[in-house]
Amino acid sequence: MENAKIAKQIIDFQKAAFDNSFNAIVMIQEQTEKMLDIALQQATWLPEEGTKTIKEWADTYKQGREDFRKTVDTNFRKVEEFFAGLEK
Repeated sequence: MENAKIAKQIIDFQKAAFDNSFNAIVMIQEQTEKMLDIALQQATWLPEEGTKTIKEWADTYKQGREDFRKTVDTNFRKVEEFFAGLEK
């Protein structure tokens, strides 16, 4: 079925575009996290509790990003399986 093949190509393109964009965002966020760590080390005026809170915030943000990635990957896989079933 030609339509299923075209749909698969579109999905593959969308997945590749998402992967590239997501990886670029991850790189930016990792660089920002490194800069934040350096700033926190130099901010001797900031109480330890404040530093701990900021680091927990960064860890929570990272976990949310990983959860989002897993969800998107799962849904791409479901769509690919759906269209694979139409080809048969």
